[in-house]
This record gives sequence, structure tokens and C-alpha cells, in this order.
Amino acid sequence: MNKSPEARRKKLLEIIEKNPFLTDEQLAATLGVSVQTIRLDRMILAIPEQRERIEMMAQRAYQNLTSLAKEDIIGRLLLLEPGEKAASMLEITPEMCFKDGNIARGHFLFAQANSLAVALCPGKNVLTGIARVSFKKPAYLGQKVIATAVVRVKKQNKYYIKVVGNVENEIVYVGRFVVFKISREG
Repeated sequence: MNKSPEARRKKLLEIIEKNPFLTDEQLAATLGVSVQTIRLDRMILAIPEQRERIEMMAQRAYQNLTSLAKEDIIGRLLLLEPGEKAASMLEITPEMCFKDGNIARGHFLFAQANSLAVALCPGKNVLTGIARVSFKKPAYLGQKVIATAVVRVKKQNKYYIKVVGNVENEIVYVGRFVVFKISREG
């Protein structure tokens, strides 16, 4: 069933709003149209391509970062609303994989989740108190792990955070963290 161009473009906007990480190819498959149609629709709607959308999100996210230095985030920060939600992307490189295979080592994935959880807690001197991560499936060389984090509960100086890492909508890991602010050093 064919939709009008206006209806298709409205649906395209909704899809990109929900998931700005989708490529033109993925958008075309979702909407049942050609990649060229998606590119034309994006041009008409002034929607940048995926790489530019991610770059714009990252620039906004890093402006909200207070608990870590930019270099301390493992992966690329894509979204940060302190005390609420965050997202990052980690592209698996050869250095992150086991020597005898293309499978990512778990401590890189844990570091992505942990740094995202700490970034969610606004302020200085933020530490991880408790971390529980369950790995559901491996991540492989070249894949992009998109981690999303949400503050579930905030009690005084403690933040209870859930982080989920996905590759193409399949869960790679689920982490539960308790991070807290300390009022002074020492």
C-alpha cells in the first residue's frame, strides 16, 4: 500500500525522532521505499544524514557533562540529560577484541556502561558504588554498540541507573549501577 509523500515524510520524521541512529538504508527498508526516496525526503525536510545527526547530538551532549572529563567517556557521548537519561556509541575496534578472534572483550563494554552511568549523575566527585552487568550476546569487530542509560531512582546523593547496550536492536548487555556524589575529597 502506497502512502502519499506527505504521509511518508511525516512517518519519516517520527521514525528519526525515535531513533536518529538509523541509516538511509534502514529507513528505506522500514518505509518500503528506495534509498533515493529517503534522501530526497530528508532533503525536502532539511534532515541531515545520519553522521551529521549523530555529530549534532554529540556536541549538545558534551556541553552537559560535569561528572567526567570528555576523555573519560568510553565511546562517543550522544545524549546527556543529567539526572534523567543518556546515550553513547562504542565502535568495536581491533584493539578491543580478543587476540584470537573478532569478539569484543567485556571490560570495554563494561567501561562504556559505567562511564555513561557516572556521566548521568550531575556534579563533581561522582563514584560507582555498585555495578552489575549481564552480558547477553557478544559484540564483534566493526559493530556499533549503542548504550542507553536511564535514572530509575534518585535518593539523596545516590542514583540508581539502568544501562542497556544494543547492536542493531539486539541486547548485548544490561547493567544496573548505583552511583553517588561525594561532598568532599578524602
